[in-house]
Amino acid sequence: MSAKIIADSISPIGKRITTMELRYPRFIHAEELTHRVLSSSPQIIEYIADGVMYDENLSRNASSSRAIPVERMIQDVIDDPAMPIYWGKNQSGMQAGEEFEGFDGYIKNPWHAGLIVQGTILSPEQGWLAGRDQMIKLARAYSDVGYHKQIVNRLLETWLHINVVVTATEWDNFFKLRLHKDAQPEIQQLARLMFDEMVSSTPIELGSGEWHLPYVTEDEQAVAVTEAGQRNVKILSVARCASVSYKTVDGLPMTLERAQAIYEKLVGAEVFHASPFEHQATPDTQSSYRRQVKYHQGPDRWDTRFDGLDFNRPELHGNLQGWIQNRKIMESKLAL
Repeated sequence: MSAKIIADSISPIGKRITTMELRYPRFIHAEELTHRVLSSSPQIIEYIADGVMYDENLSRNASSSRAIPVERMIQDVIDDPAMPIYWGKNQSGMQAGEEFEGFDGYIKNPWHAGLIVQGTILSPEQGWLAGRDQMIKLARAYSDVGYHKQIVNRLLETWLHINVVVTATEWDNFFKLRLHKDAQPEIQQLARLMFDEMVSSTPIELGSGEWHLPYVTEDEQAVAVTEAGQRNVKILSVARCASVSYKTVDGLPMTLERAQAIYEKLVGAEVFHASPFEHQATPDTQSSYRRQVKYHQGPDRWDTRFDGLDFNRPELHGNLQGWIQNRKIMESKLAL
């Protein structure tokens, strides 16, 4: 399980926007039953049951088991299997009871009769990994016949981690819920990693017209001085957010040429695949506004006074407060 900030920015008025790349067990990603499209190119599209990341303030894209080759997924569950960090006893309600200790938590070996797995009893960790090993054999059997990875990889999901890129300006509700003592232990651990990352990071100040661009390096931004160059780095960010990586889902470097191909699939489909465009943003500017108020001397006397500041394009913020979101620009048919 891991959390790392890949872009952290702050606007001239002090509004912070942060993008993180997360890796956590897939079984906490799908805890709840509220569905949302996470990412949506033909290779990457995935409708899943949101859990830990379900918060309307968060923009997110997730890696899809439909897009990754079977043997690569198998190697992933061998090298880094997802596993509970708390082996709690059953009780009523959503939270597990106290954790098993010693042999009290051992399970009967369901494979012992056929000598598939040695030992009459297994620790919870041994049983979890033995189940993984048997499912790997079954997945390979399906793959050998020629079944598509969108079918085969589903067999491995209990032991899979998921990689997610998430962007937000409003984090309070997320941390309030996920750091709560009643949250699932794995969710608490992830939220703590995310919180610590935000506390230790110093956002970079961006001015009007500058862009928060996850997965775009400083060198790439430094050479993007022309209008075409600015458009290209946004395309790079969109494609890399769709892949949740600086690389393609096939593990190749995400060059501009490859990014443009993904970008065209996202915008050129019959339905605009918008979620990878939610992570790029530029600070909105503010203007003073005035309103008429009644004089206290009489009911018919009016005055116009300065009342405060307001954002100029709030309709383009989406779920990012104080920032103009790339998705909203695209949906408004404005220039990228």
